[in-house]
Amino acid sequence: MDDTQIIQMDATQLSKAILSSEITSLEAVAVFIKHIHEVNPIINAVVEERFIEAIEEAKEYDNLLKNGQKLGPLHGVPISIKESLHVMGLKTTGGLEHRQDLIAIEDAAVVKKLKAAGAIILGKTNTPALCFCQETDNKLYGRTNNPWDISMSAGGSSGGEGALLAVGGAAVGIGSDVGGSIRFPAHFNGVIGFKPGKDQISTDGHFPSIQHELQARMLTIGPMGKSVQDMRLLYEILSNSNVHTQKLKDFKLEILPGNSGYPLSNETVDLLNQLEYFLEKSFPTKRMVPPYFKGSALIWQEIMSINGSKLVEDEAFNNDRSGVYTSFFKEKLTQRTSVHPYLSRAIIGAKMFKPSRKRVQEIITIIEQGDEMIETYLDNRLLIFPVYHETALPHGKVFKEIFSMRKTYLQFMPYVAYANVWGLPSLTIPIGESNNGLPISIQIMSKSGNEDAIFRLAKLIEKKYRGFKIAPMPNLK
Repeated sequence: MDDTQIIQMDATQLSKAILSSEITSLEAVAVFIKHIHEVNPIINAVVEERFIEAIEEAKEYDNLLKNGQKLGPLHGVPISIKESLHVMGLKTTGGLEHRQDLIAIEDAAVVKKLKAAGAIILGKTNTPALCFCQETDNKLYGRTNNPWDISMSAGGSSGGEGALLAVGGAAVGIGSDVGGSIRFPAHFNGVIGFKPGKDQISTDGHFPSIQHELQARMLTIGPMGKSVQDMRLLYEILSNSNVHTQKLKDFKLEILPGNSGYPLSNETVDLLNQLEYFLEKSFPTKRMVPPYFKGSALIWQEIMSINGSKLVEDEAFNNDRSGVYTSFFKEKLTQRTSVHPYLSRAIIGAKMFKPSRKRVQEIITIIEQGDEMIETYLDNRLLIFPVYHETALPHGKVFKEIFSMRKTYLQFMPYVAYANVWGLPSLTIPIGESNNGLPISIQIMSKSGNEDAIFRLAKLIEKKYRGFKIAPMPNLK
């Protein structure tokens, strides 16, 4: 088995190969480490590595296997982890310079489960500062580039994961999502990502932690990788619930109309039309706008702006008495502050959009009513949405679209905000490419408890359409 075959393998395939002795864990780990050394100088995805430890663990796990001991379904499989999750012995910085010496003394809850399943962690991947942006750049580690075109954004906040997995830098990875943070990078980099539903996976050990109970329903941790089967495998490892078998024929499919009133590229509209034509042959399929869709982007922004993101601001300016406004304008003039302008501008926006106490109570009422209606509505339905109005855009443009003081997030966030606000599981899968070769993905959503149906439909689409393709990285040739 050559190196190219190994880096293209997903976690399920690699696990089978290791357990059947086609390849050792040590061989697999060594191949991925070598590959990361080759690609990372170009994409800047891995910001902290534990290669020496990974090699030692691989040797140990190979010996266990020789003695008939299997740790779990990921025995000896090399994976990557988003920087925002604590990994014992590694830093959790949030991309902030003043945190660069802080070492985690305990694993995040999901990391404990992954290690118990036999996974070997290669390293941690880049995020925007405090995960507070849909583009990945910070003052400590710099910018992550999209491997399909390094002039383009890798998305965020799990942008390092998306870029690394797109080039096969790990068998599978872990991201988190409070506002499309798994789905933006999955879409932009052409990988598969699964945002679980609310309360399905522990967020203990994620930095930053949530600031309000309404934000808790929006933040989830989930897998990113190369296949739908891996998304199911990792979800079953990480979640507290069993995925019970469902019959896809019992579900209605609803695809968001291409003219729903929000921006959408012609290429994405065409792909959605093609998908509708394919699916309606086998399932009841309609073009529909689901309940509460149109107000979700506003509610998402207001929830993210509760308390004016005070805890985020306090963490960002922990050692800086100048404050957010001075920092933002000083950065504009000198580029010499310690806080990235993406973060300071996002904090300013949160202050501007901060909901009043009365409005927070209104949101709580809307959420209670909406939860009940959507729970019933999605009982036997799967929703199909775009992820973003376009493919990956040049660095900085996504930030300008979402964080404009003109509230343009109302145009550009509805597709991803819906699953966050209503706590829905959502799987992102590439179904095509633009004329310039950039991936285009869709989301499949439903309510918690319908994960099996989501995975089943995604497998059909994966087989028929593009699915995961490894990025060619022409810069290496």
